Amino acid sequence: TNGNKKEDRTGVGTLSLFGEQIKIDISEKFPLLTTKKIFFRSVIFENLWFLRGEDNIKFLQENKVKIWDPWADEDGNVGPIYGVQWRKWKDYNGGHIDQIQNVIESIKNNPNSRRHIVSAWNPADLSEMALPPCHILFQFYVYDGKLSCHLYQRSADIFIGVPFNIAGYALLTYMIAHITKLKPDTLTISFGDVHLYLNHIEQAKKQLAREPKELPELQIIREVPTIDNFRYDDFKLINYDPHPHIKAPVAV
Repeated sequence: TNGNKKEDRTGVGTLSLFGEQIKIDISEKFPLLTTKKIFFRSVIFENLWFLRGEDNIKFLQENKVKIWDPWADEDGNVGPIYGVQWRKWKDYNGGHIDQIQNVIESIKNNPNSRRHIVSAWNPADLSEMALPPCHILFQFYVYDGKLSCHLYQRSADIFIGVPFNIAGYALLTYMIAHITKLKPDTLTISFGDVHLYLNHIEQAKKQLAREPKELPELQIIREVPTIDNFRYDDFKLINYDPHPHIKAPVAV
């Protein structure tokens, strides 16, 4: 209704807004969209893949997750995107910085710090990436035994991408909270360019006509010792009863 009509890199065209924000309580319920089905299996495997720090989608393909296929080359390479920056950011001495492990140690040892930050936006590596990161920086906040996350997302495909991003960062917050013996609290997302592709408008209208249902709960069903020990079957989604999936083309 209020978007600015803009051309974009993909050639599809968008309705766009700039500088929007949402804040979600994730302390009791898990923010998995109910007005259309979101394939949570893909969300889990994408997070596990990011945390492996890999630049090839073989792990996703082995687990029948195809969301990164459009950006990979014929050998499955996507360049030094999210996971590489999270786990293997190049330092100036020929080594690497594990931002995820560093932020976990920071949360454990200095919970009041304002430096619980992980960045995926590495200007030196952008030209080598199949797709420069859309969700580029996140920060954690600890208070009263609870963990909150604030994500900045420069580019946000509101119909297809954002529901995955919400679920993905809520899941990551649950995982970090589990490792640091905290409880998940809130997820805030600040958006730069948030847009609806012009070929998603009818699908969006269909979704908006649906009545939201009760959100599910998420349980981590075993004691996981480190961030690298999570497995797909550690997560149990309870009472997820969404409306049917709505198909829409992905703008590449």
